[in-house]
Amino acid sequence: QVQLVESGGGLVQAGGSLRLSCAASGRTSSSAMGMGWFRQAPGKEREFVAAVSWSGGTTSLADSVKGRFTISRDNAKKTMYLQMNSLKPEDTAVYYCAAAVSWVVLTTRAQYDYWGQGTQVTVSS
Repeated sequence: QVQLVESGGGLVQAGGSLRLSCAASGRTSSSAMGMGWFRQAPGKEREFVAAVSWSGGTTSLADSVKGRFTISRDNAKKTMYLQMNSLKPEDTAVYYCAAAVSWVVLTTRAQYDYWGQGTQVTVSS
Protein backbone atom coordinates (compact mmCIF):
# COMPACT_ATOMS: atom_id res chain seq x y z
CA GLN A 1 0.00 0.00 0.00
CA VAL A 2 1.01 3.56 -0.67
CA GLN A 3 -0.17 6.52 1.38
CA LEU A 4 -0.28 10.02 -0.09
CA VAL A 5 -0.64 13.24 1.89
CA GLU A 6 -1.15 16.61 0.22
CA SER A 7 -0.26 19.97 1.74
CA GLY A 8 0.13 23.58 0.71
CA GLY A 9 -3.41 24.51 -0.20
CA GLY A 10 -5.06 27.70 0.99
CA LEU A 11 -6.71 30.97 0.05
CA VAL A 12 -4.95 33.26 -2.41
CA GLN A 13 -5.90 36.25 -4.51
CA ALA A 14 -6.12 36.03 -8.27
CA GLY A 15 -2.67 36.37 -9.79
CA GLY A 16 -1.02 34.85 -6.75
CA SER A 17 0.94 31.64 -6.32
CA LEU A 18 0.83 28.46 -4.27
CA ARG A 19 2.98 25.35 -4.13
CA LEU A 20 1.33 22.05 -3.36
CA SER A 21 3.27 19.09 -2.03
CA CYS A 22 2.42 15.40 -2.02
CA ALA A 23 4.38 13.18 0.34
CA ALA A 24 4.35 9.45 -0.32
CA SER A 25 4.91 6.70 2.23
CA GLY A 26 4.46 2.97 2.50
CA ARG A 27 5.59 0.60 -0.23
CA THR A 28 7.16 3.30 -2.38
CA SER A 29 10.65 1.90 -2.75
CA SER A 30 9.89 -1.41 -4.43
CA SER A 31 8.46 -0.07 -7.69
CA ALA A 32 8.66 2.91 -9.99
CA MET A 33 5.73 5.23 -9.35
CA GLY A 34 4.10 7.59 -11.81
CA MET A 35 2.41 10.48 -10.04
CA GLY A 36 -0.09 13.17 -10.87
CA TRP A 37 -2.43 15.91 -9.73
CA PHE A 38 -6.15 16.10 -10.29
CA ARG A 39 -8.70 18.64 -9.11
CA GLN A 40 -12.39 18.72 -8.45
CA ALA A 41 -14.50 21.85 -8.26
CA PRO A 42 -17.96 21.83 -6.66
CA GLY A 43 -20.49 20.16 -8.93
CA LYS A 44 -17.87 19.09 -11.45
CA GLU A 45 -16.02 15.92 -12.34
CA ARG A 46 -12.51 15.33 -11.09
CA GLU A 47 -10.18 16.45 -13.85
CA PHE A 48 -6.56 15.91 -14.78
CA VAL A 49 -4.16 18.74 -13.99
CA ALA A 50 -0.60 17.45 -14.33
CA ALA A 51 1.49 14.30 -14.24
CA VAL A 52 5.16 13.37 -13.99
CA SER A 53 7.03 10.21 -14.89
CA TRP A 54 9.05 8.18 -12.39
CA SER A 55 12.32 9.80 -13.42
CA GLY A 56 10.81 13.27 -13.52
CA GLY A 57 12.03 13.68 -17.06
CA THR A 58 8.60 13.66 -18.67
CA THR A 59 5.64 15.75 -17.66
CA SER A 60 2.16 16.43 -18.95
CA LEU A 61 -0.07 19.41 -18.19
CA ALA A 62 -3.71 20.11 -18.92
CA ASP A 63 -4.20 22.86 -21.49
CA SER A 64 -5.94 25.01 -18.90
CA VAL A 65 -2.82 25.23 -16.74
CA LYS A 66 -0.01 25.22 -19.31
CA GLY A 67 2.29 28.17 -18.86
CA ARG A 68 1.09 28.71 -15.28
CA PHE A 69 1.64 25.42 -13.42
CA THR A 70 4.78 23.31 -13.12
CA ILE A 71 4.98 19.75 -11.80
CA SER A 72 8.13 18.21 -10.37
CA ARG A 73 9.26 15.50 -7.98
CA ASP A 74 12.10 14.67 -5.63
CA ASN A 75 12.38 10.90 -5.34
CA ALA A 76 14.92 11.12 -2.53
CA LYS A 77 12.27 12.91 -0.48
CA LYS A 78 9.41 10.84 -1.91
CA THR A 79 7.60 14.08 -2.65
CA MET A 80 5.88 15.57 -5.68
CA TYR A 81 5.19 19.27 -6.14
CA LEU A 82 2.80 21.45 -8.08
CA GLN A 83 3.90 25.06 -8.45
CA MET A 84 0.88 27.16 -9.34
CA ASN A 85 1.42 30.70 -10.59
CA SER A 86 -0.94 33.31 -12.01
CA LEU A 87 -3.83 31.65 -10.25
CA LYS A 88 -7.36 32.33 -11.47
CA PRO A 89 -10.71 31.97 -9.68
CA GLU A 90 -11.49 29.02 -11.97
CA ASP A 91 -8.54 27.17 -10.42
CA THR A 92 -10.55 26.92 -7.19
CA ALA A 93 -10.97 23.24 -6.36
CA VAL A 94 -9.87 20.42 -4.13
CA TYR A 95 -6.55 19.19 -5.47
CA TYR A 96 -5.75 15.50 -5.24
CA CYS A 97 -2.44 13.70 -5.50
CA ALA A 98 -2.41 10.31 -7.21
CA ALA A 99 0.12 7.53 -7.81
CA ALA A 100 0.44 4.24 -9.63
CA VAL A 101 3.15 1.75 -10.48
CA SER A 102 4.46 3.08 -13.77
CA TRP A 103 7.60 4.30 -15.48
CA VAL A 104 5.68 6.70 -17.71
CA VAL A 105 3.31 9.63 -17.45
CA LEU A 106 -0.30 8.73 -16.64
CA THR A 107 -3.05 11.20 -17.49
CA THR A 108 -6.39 9.56 -16.70
CA ARG A 109 -8.11 8.83 -13.39
CA ALA A 110 -8.53 5.16 -14.17
CA GLN A 111 -4.77 4.66 -14.45
CA TYR A 112 -4.13 5.61 -10.83
CA ASP A 113 -4.38 3.22 -7.89
CA TYR A 114 -3.59 5.45 -4.93
CA TRP A 115 -5.13 8.78 -3.95
CA GLY A 116 -4.61 11.36 -1.26
CA GLN A 117 -7.37 13.03 0.71
CA GLY A 118 -7.07 16.32 -1.12
CA THR A 119 -6.18 19.89 -0.25
CA GLN A 120 -8.42 22.89 -0.84
CA VAL A 121 -7.25 25.70 -3.10
CA THR A 122 -9.41 28.82 -3.19
CA VAL A 123 -8.61 31.73 -5.49
CA SER A 124 -10.48 34.96 -4.82
CA SER A 125 -11.17 37.53 -7.52
